[in-house]
Formats: sequence, C-alpha cells, structure tokens
Amino acid sequence: MNRAARNEVVDPITAEVIRNKLEGIANEMELTLLKSSFSPIVKEGLDTSASLFTVSGETLAQACAIPVHLATLIPTIESMVRKYPLDSMREGDAYILNDPYCGGTHLPDIAIMTPIFHRGRIIALSATMTHHGDVGGTSPGSLPPNSTEIFQEGLRIPPLKFREAGEYNETMVAILRQNSRLPDTLLGDLNAQLAACNVGARRLQALADSYGGELLTAVFEELLDRSEIMTREALRKIPAGTYRYVDVMDNDGIELDTPLRIEVAVTIRDGTIAFDLTGTSPQVQGPMNCVPSGSQAAAYYAVRVLTDPMIPTNGGCFRPVSLTLPKGSLVNPVEPAPVNARTSTIKRVATSMVSALAEVLPDRVAAPAAGTLLIVAFGGFRANGERYICGELIAGGSGAAAGHDGVDVVDTDASNCMNLPAEALEMEAPIRLHRVALRKDSGGAGEFRGGLGVVREYEILADGVTFTHRGERHFSAAQGLAGGQPGASAHSVILRADGREEVIPSKALTVLNKGDRVIVQTPGGGGYGDPARRQRVVDDVADGKVSAAAAREQYGR
Repeated sequence: MNRAARNEVVDPITAEVIRNKLEGIANEMELTLLKSSFSPIVKEGLDTSASLFTVSGETLAQACAIPVHLATLIPTIESMVRKYPLDSMREGDAYILNDPYCGGTHLPDIAIMTPIFHRGRIIALSATMTHHGDVGGTSPGSLPPNSTEIFQEGLRIPPLKFREAGEYNETMVAILRQNSRLPDTLLGDLNAQLAACNVGARRLQALADSYGGELLTAVFEELLDRSEIMTREALRKIPAGTYRYVDVMDNDGIELDTPLRIEVAVTIRDGTIAFDLTGTSPQVQGPMNCVPSGSQAAAYYAVRVLTDPMIPTNGGCFRPVSLTLPKGSLVNPVEPAPVNARTSTIKRVATSMVSALAEVLPDRVAAPAAGTLLIVAFGGFRANGERYICGELIAGGSGAAAGHDGVDVVDTDASNCMNLPAEALEMEAPIRLHRVALRKDSGGAGEFRGGLGVVREYEILADGVTFTHRGERHFSAAQGLAGGQPGASAHSVILRADGREEVIPSKALTVLNKGDRVIVQTPGGGGYGDPARRQRVVDDVADGKVSAAAAREQYGR
C-alpha cells in the first residue's frame, strides 16, 4: 500500500494511539526480561533489551534499553530471516543467534526472535537480546581481554531454531548447557527472553484483534515513513558539509603500549548523513575489534542525538544513514578476529561521530564523556564446590555542555547499564565491597564541569578468584570543549595481601587471593567553557566534588 492510499485509511489520531501502544508493548517486554532473568548482570545491571520489528526487518518499536542491543538486533533479524524465510515460519517457532560474523555483536549477547501471527499471517517479529553471564571461552564470564581469535571467546551460534512449533530443540539446549560454566543461569535467561517475546506476541495480537491486521500493518508503514520524513527534515537543518573527529583508545589488550586510532568523517547532504571511518586503525590482535553491526549501532545512536529527540524512534530514523567501514579495520575486522571488548570501541566511535558536529551544533553536542564501561568479572568456586561468576558494569562521568554540568557516574554513548548494588555483589561472590564514592577532581574543569567518575574498592575473601578487568581511558582522557579541560584518566590497582601494588594497564586477566584488594577509579567527562567563568566552585568544594587544591589550580579560586 503506497503512502497516498494509507492516508485514506490511517488517521493521525489512530496512528499516534497505536504508536504509544507499540512502545508500551516493547517496554513490557523489557520489564519481563528484568523480572524473569536469573543473572545479576540482567536483574541489576539491566544488560538486556527488547524490540518489535516489521516483517521486512525494520525496527517498529523499542524498549527504553541499550542502544547497542537495539541497533544490532537489526542485522541479527536480517540474518535470521535470510536463513529462515517468513513463509517457512510457524506459530511457536523461536530463533537464536549470537555469532558476530553472522549479524551479532559479541558472543555473550544472545538474540531470540519469534514471529507474531494474526489469523494465520505473520504481522511482525518480536526480539530480545541479553548479555549472558557465561558462554564458555578461556575466562569466566566469556570476556577475555587477551583473546586473539573469536574461538577463545565462547560458543558461536549461527542462525538456528531454538524452538519449533512450541517444542524446544533439545539438541541445541544440550549443546548450550555443555558449553557454559553456568548452564542453569544461561537457560533461565534464555527462557526469560522467550517469555518476553511471547508477551510481545500476545499484546500485538490483541492489538490486531482491536484494529484489524490490515489497518495495523498499514499504521506500521505510516509510522516508519513519518519518522524518516522528520529525520530528513532535521538533518537538512544542519549545515551541509563534511566534519571530522579523531580519538585515541588505550590499547587492544595484547600490545599494551600501542594506542588505537578512530577517525570519523561525517557528511551531511540533502537530508542524509554518511559516516566514513577511513583512517581508523587496522584490525588488532586483541578483542577491541568491532564488527559492522557495532559501528551501525553507533551511527544510529549518533543520528538520534543529533536530530530532534521528539521524533519517534523506529526504523524510519535510520533510512537516511550510510556507513563506510574499511575491510580489515578495527571497525570491520576479518574473521576470526576477536571482538568481545567491542563495547569500548562502539562507545568511542559513537562519541567521535557526535563530536565531529560540535562546531556546527554547539547547543546540542556536549564535551566527550568518559566513553567507557569498565567491565570487571570475578569467577571461582564456593566452598561447596558450586561455581560462581559475577560481573560488574561501571561507568564514568558524562561530558559537560553549554549551560549544563556533566552527570556523575552515568552510562553514556550507546550503552545504558547499571552497576551492581553491594548487596547483590556480595551475595553472588566471596567479595566485600569496602568503598563506593564519587571520584573527587575527576570531572574536567570548565564554566560547566564534567561529570565525575567513581571509586570502588573490593576485598577478596577467598583464594583462586579469576579476575577480568576490561577498561579504557587509562591513557587517553576525555577532552574538553570550548575551552573546557579534560576529565581525569582512569586508574586501577591491585593491592596484594603481601603489600605489593600492581597497576592495571587498562586490560588484565589475573588471579586474586584472599586478602587482595582491587581499587578502580573510573574517568571523568570533559569540561565545557573557560574554567575562570565558573560560578559554582565554592559549592563544588563544599559538595566534595572538587578539592581546595584543584579549586586554586584549575579555577583560580
């Protein structure tokens, strides 16, 4: 049905009511994931996402969740439908995928998709993606910072059937259980994903019963077209031209003294936006490589940042976007390059894409954020022989903007997770969390101060704990904007029980024993504007966010 014909059957009020219902369904799916999952990284860390898709594979509605997941589900669905065409699907079918080289993102992120039928016809697709606590590989948690090929990172799942006509693929279930250190948790989280997909299907079927399947699918197309039109109009308001930005990442986890370059050229022209990452470092030995789905996620996030936030987010917003990703580069590696640390790269690519427009959109673009999500994971065995794995997602500060300080300790740049509360962490692993505090002086100085990072101190209460530390910004601070100063770099140390101190060079995989302590300090966001113009320095000192010494040195007070 073309748009003129749709306009005769779809009135604006009905379209808006259905749009809000679709977003409500996606958010109910997300709530189902959070309430039904087994692992702390989902229940507390919120590392899971849900979306509805049209039968053509475009995003129809998405939960308030993780941009990386929500965008990488797009090529994931494309891959599933390419392997299993719509006319081969039956009610009760469910499909699974995690392989980055088949449309996924990294191996712990497993996608589940189900078709939604109404009166014998598929009207939409329901999909979820969850970060799973362990899918095998060389280290507990499946995030080895020193992996050199994807085979070391865990079990690879191409597009396959997880359930057929309501019956589990028991062979697949057995393989999944056999390849995880936490098989019960893995299957529990997969079932939570399936439950969320089923919630989406039931709610959409009820909506189709109310409005009719034909009208509903016509509204789907109308909603996508409207978002495309609004996005192109917003892009036309940005001065046409090509804008560039370069950022540097610490290392790849193998060659710890070799920084990685991210170079972005953003071209705005006639309602379109093109991102060219030519000049970015070649693919690396370590797991910082990012498959194209990750760069696509960064680009889609950037478009939503740079355009009107009132535009409803769906696949129409992404139609004006194109990417150039050189083959064999950090952002388009050749198989079997390792990719488990791709979140760090995606976040910095997203920041670079947005920062390139700072000159022409000063009221919309903030100073760079910490742009890192520190992953720490602890794994071992309890006294009763039971295995545990517990991961944490730890944020830094966001960048300041014209008229606003940065936000302290907040996840930014295409991810949207939470750290674990002390109680949840201590229930899962033999660890005592001694300190959680804002990191004083970590926000970049400026008329508007960058957001602060956090300090977290862990004491290990048992021997033989495998410890993974996947950090960034240890050697490359978030830069300020418009005269603002950089935020503080990250810093992490291990204080051994015998008194030795080991500085962690951004990435590490080691063993901790009873009495050892780990202290992590995450980076701050960049400042905005001349620090001499700041009016709230006295308040900053009183609040404990800026020291008296820094007030004198950075602000002249």
